[in-house]
Amino acid sequence: MIKKIKRNKPSPIIFDKASLLRFIESQNGQITKREIAKHFGIKGDERRVLNQYLRELSTEGTVDVHRRREIKTHSTPPKTGIFQAVEIDDMGDVWARVVDEDGVAGAKIIIQTHFQADKNLNVGIGERFVGLTSRNEKENIWQVKIVKKLGLVIEKIYGVLSLHSPQSGGRIIPADKKQKNELLVLPEHVGDAKDGDLVAVRLLPNRGYGPRKCEIVEVLGNNNDPKSASILAIAAHSIPIGFTPEEEAQAEAAKPCTLEYRTDLRHLPLVTIDPDDARDHDDAVYAEKTEKGFNVWVAIADVAHYVTTNSPLDIGSQKRGNSVYFPDRVVPMLPFKLSADLCSLREHEERACLAVKMNIDNDGDLKGFEFFRGLMKSVARLTYTQAQLAIDGMPDDKTAPILETVLKPLWEAYEARKIERAEREPLEIASSERRIILSPEGKVESITQKERFDAHRLIEEFMILANVCAATALENKKAQLIYRVHDMPSDAKVAALADFLATLNIKWAKGVAVTPKRFNKVLEAQKDGENFQTINEIILRTQAQAVYDTQNLGHFGLQLERYAHFTSPIRRYADLCVHRSLIDALGLGGFGWGEKPPTGETLKRIAQEISDCERRAMAAERDATDRYLAAYLSERIGAVFDGRITSVTGFGVFVRLDETMGDGLVPVSKLGDEYFVYDEAAHSLIGQFSGDRWELGMKVKVRLLEATPVSGGLMFEVVSEPKKGPPPKSTRQKLGGRARLGDRRSTPKGIKRKIGKKRR
Repeated sequence: MIKKIKRNKPSPIIFDKASLLRFIESQNGQITKREIAKHFGIKGDERRVLNQYLRELSTEGTVDVHRRREIKTHSTPPKTGIFQAVEIDDMGDVWARVVDEDGVAGAKIIIQTHFQADKNLNVGIGERFVGLTSRNEKENIWQVKIVKKLGLVIEKIYGVLSLHSPQSGGRIIPADKKQKNELLVLPEHVGDAKDGDLVAVRLLPNRGYGPRKCEIVEVLGNNNDPKSASILAIAAHSIPIGFTPEEEAQAEAAKPCTLEYRTDLRHLPLVTIDPDDARDHDDAVYAEKTEKGFNVWVAIADVAHYVTTNSPLDIGSQKRGNSVYFPDRVVPMLPFKLSADLCSLREHEERACLAVKMNIDNDGDLKGFEFFRGLMKSVARLTYTQAQLAIDGMPDDKTAPILETVLKPLWEAYEARKIERAEREPLEIASSERRIILSPEGKVESITQKERFDAHRLIEEFMILANVCAATALENKKAQLIYRVHDMPSDAKVAALADFLATLNIKWAKGVAVTPKRFNKVLEAQKDGENFQTINEIILRTQAQAVYDTQNLGHFGLQLERYAHFTSPIRRYADLCVHRSLIDALGLGGFGWGEKPPTGETLKRIAQEISDCERRAMAAERDATDRYLAAYLSERIGAVFDGRITSVTGFGVFVRLDETMGDGLVPVSKLGDEYFVYDEAAHSLIGQFSGDRWELGMKVKVRLLEATPVSGGLMFEVVSEPKKGPPPKSTRQKLGGRARLGDRRSTPKGIKRKIGKKRR
């Protein structure tokens, strides 16, 4: 009898982020996605997981995903090389990246600041140096020791000139909150600048101790100008302003379009519904009841008719990426002749449009759609407030004539879409926006929270549906397009969320698929509890950032398989790209991409660039708003406000005011007369001896100590009582005395550092 030999089946290859990184490193640090997929046996939807891991590793600086789909690892820095200091973290540690032929790249490496024998070798942000690297196995980090300083990379720094006298020079008060130290400007480097001017400066070579010296290279305006907040934000974030003579000439030559190849939609009573202060009107809507549901029309300004591929306006629009909105102005993507005239769907005026007719049933499900290149005429320009008041039974002279024929059918169709939305269960995170009201002179009169009505949600829901139709139409034609993607949260962020929820005795099952529905259930269960705002904030921070990409990763937050921005081509270049693709793929006539459509690599490059432009615009808008708010509050120093702790760090807590939504810092020195232990998992600072706790989400009363309009910075002290609790167990014994602030390597592994009220 012959016995069969049992052969063990080969063990399946484990696929997670750590094993992925090990495999990339094993291939001499360079490999392709196809080779990775083959090695791990990745197929179908698993590719989304692979892309997620690669994006996380890329964000961490561990790998670099090249456009040719080559993947290179940066996890092992050179033993010696040139490095540049790029960041100071919340704990005061300085981090650097290696400088290669393409600039600054690679993983961030901590600089061994505390072990420098020669304190003159310490560096600031932007400075380059020759470094010697080593591996700290205990802390699982790479370290670099400064061997020789090479000087500063010349970059502009913005601030306000405080001039002592023309003979003695002055100092520069930095406009960046992260720039803590003032700069010295000597008389010979002042130029024509005057006291109080907003200036751009260049750092001079550093010699010896004392403040860094600089020279003024540009005067932007005066700090007393109420509109200086926007001027600074535009300059500091390099927001492109103005248009070239060629762009202006192209815009001025534009003429109103005729029917030609267009469908006549002028009989449809389309309406625009926008904010009270809207500067442009790029979308209009109309709904009509059918036997089985509704036909919903969404008409969008036909920007592609006027901005042709590779024309001066196209090149400039791509560089700008999007319009940027400040409290006192807008920096438009297109010249006024187009953005506020020919491409704005003004009431009672004929306008070129790209429209989609969407058929939905009584449950709000999409049953079909069709795109048209049309000519339309808006019957009314309404605000959200006007439309909502009309539906609530208070129509005015403009809404009363169209209430039954236009507005009510729109609301009925929206009620149907709410059924579909409830089944889809998109992410429902509570959010609020500030609205800054300015006087004619540009001074802040009031700061309020923007109200949200059903009118807002109606327009939002119809725009989402139109965006889905645009992506679906192009996929059906197998056309290349730029998607708007929102990836799943990273494993690390979800794990951190689970750890935090555990401190509140809220269960979060690990290993179960992460969906918006799970987040919504947590929020719904806690909506009436004292921790709701805290949980809402943490869940918001857990989410990935939405970006543009040519690879469809779906939209996690909206729970949609495909999604593309189609509805705002006046202010977003991404939407203009989608319009061009639709025109070509559906044969809608006129100008699309032209004779030579872009390659996939070109579209991928455009997607990356406009994603960067979007982040730049968001940062500039946020900075300007913070400066306006600080200027508004600067007249209320000493006042006490109600607020809530929105962030906890080792050096203090950040508080958001209920009244104005202004964010400011309460330094740890203003929390109590003892040392505090930073519990990262619980998002808390805990008094070492008293057990006093300052936790994320706590309601507090704070007194305003400082408001700095030039930087937008606010500083508070807490005047309310902390939460009581037990002190940390045996912290002093385990630490062996007081830990040095900011020195990770002096703290035993697993023990939280003690944060004192006195800074080094």
